[in-house]
Amino acid sequence: RGIPREPGAHWTEPGCQSCTCQGGRVLCDTVSCSVPCSHPLPAPAGGCCPTCTGCLHEGVARAEGDVFSPSDGNCTVCVCLAGNVSCLSPECPPGSCPSPSLADCCSCNPDKCNFRGRTYAHGAQFSLDGDDCTTCVCQGGEVECSFTPCPTLDCPQHQRHLGPGQCCSTCRDPPAPAGCFLDDNGVEFPVGQIWSPGDPCELCICQADGSVSCQRTDCVETCPYPIRIPGQCCPDCSAGCTYMGRTFSNNETFPSALDPCLSCICLVR
Repeated sequence: RGIPREPGAHWTEPGCQSCTCQGGRVLCDTVSCSVPCSHPLPAPAGGCCPTCTGCLHEGVARAEGDVFSPSDGNCTVCVCLAGNVSCLSPECPPGSCPSPSLADCCSCNPDKCNFRGRTYAHGAQFSLDGDDCTTCVCQGGEVECSFTPCPTLDCPQHQRHLGPGQCCSTCRDPPAPAGCFLDDNGVEFPVGQIWSPGDPCELCICQADGSVSCQRTDCVETCPYPIRIPGQCCPDCSAGCTYMGRTFSNNETFPSALDPCLSCICLVR
């Protein structure tokens, strides 16, 4: 590469290649790194091998002699020495403590609870004598009591019932329907009532279970020119004839609206 090298010379090429000059030839090989520590720092800029002059712990670079606590260690203390990280946890004496605290380094066994002449272990749950609606728990030597939670009811207040010896209310069965209640107009029909909902060809009846059953009327009698009576479902073929917008009685004669030379008569058959 245009640079003279003395026989036996050693140097490092880019890419961490270690080269030497032997007998007029250049021999190169990848640099082999010996790392004698557990938490070496990455190689510095321009270097090939990690360095043990500091520590890399949990992605954080620590200087030589740095004392620190790990992120998930409870009162654990670590120190960086020659690329190695050593951690120590405090020794705690056995015994109980008045109350547990997350800030305490030493774990301890919470005190038991003495309540109404009885002893309960830490975390024990119990009910008061004769009161199953109250739940108590022993926490760090103290007893905390609260009412038993009740489920949320989906019935109105007047249908709720609290029975003897029960802690929570329950929903009563709704009363049997006395009729049919229609939401569209707010009218309640008694059982067996028959009415028309607005269409003269449809009749509805109120069933015993509070439901409404409706049925349409089929018109059997038909004729070419029936008379339609307002409010009546089927056309009337016995009252006369409807022709070109005019009503004629039975056996009535009238001129044709299409041909004045023709004479028409209304015949009810």
